[in-house]
Amino acid sequence: MGTTTETRSLPELGPGALDTPFTIVGYEEVVAHDTTWNAHSHPFHELLWNERGASTAVVGARVWTITPALGLWMPAGTLHSGSAAAGTRLRTSFFGFHSTTSISDAPVAVEITPLLRLLLERLGDSGLSDHSRATTEAMVLDVLEPSPRELLVHAPTSDLLRPIAEAVREDPGDQRTLADWAAELGVSARTITRAFGAETGTSFARWTAAVRAQHAVALLARGWDVEAVAEQVGYRSASAFGAAFRRTTGLTPGTFRAS
Repeated sequence: MGTTTETRSLPELGPGALDTPFTIVGYEEVVAHDTTWNAHSHPFHELLWNERGASTAVVGARVWTITPALGLWMPAGTLHSGSAAAGTRLRTSFFGFHSTTSISDAPVAVEITPLLRLLLERLGDSGLSDHSRATTEAMVLDVLEPSPRELLVHAPTSDLLRPIAEAVREDPGDQRTLADWAAELGVSARTITRAFGAETGTSFARWTAAVRAQHAVALLARGWDVEAVAEQVGYRSASAFGAAFRRTTGLTPGTFRAS
């Protein structure tokens, strides 16, 4: 029996297109089915994060993975699409366009620290006084900042890099090296290196590691064992995979799988 999927459509709205008489408003949902959201934009800023599981947000050729440790700030009016696997507990905080200032002009990762999580959860208390709510909102705005760590993959689109991108995304465990690809494509390794830098802003090795991390997050979110995930994404041992995963996501694979 196939997996039930759901597609949702939302409108494209510009910054401030609708009156948003709030500072911060929260939303949460446990996704019942594998779900995709068509391209849309909001009149307010939003912070996307998850209580459990993983989801993705796509802006142009950039794909972010969102986890309990790494959220994503989406400025008002940014056209984006997304997806989430069944069982993901989504958390979103909406920030009023006229009452708050965006922390970035473009989408940017945000570390969901224990303090930020507690503050956002406190705003969900309907019994908060106006004074307490205003104080908590001010604290959220004070601690909210871009993170240098993110689960982001820029998808190459050139004819040169497309075969590499398709192969690695189809099989993140693909062990072909830069030299292997250069020989297969009939170009120099330096040509591929320059193309990756120009199109993705990173090296072949780092791009491959990011694709592997995104794939690993998706498998762990679906309940795969850590050892099986490590093998699937091309690591020789679970310990090597665990160290790489923690550097990228801020969580150990076991902790993420249990969240």
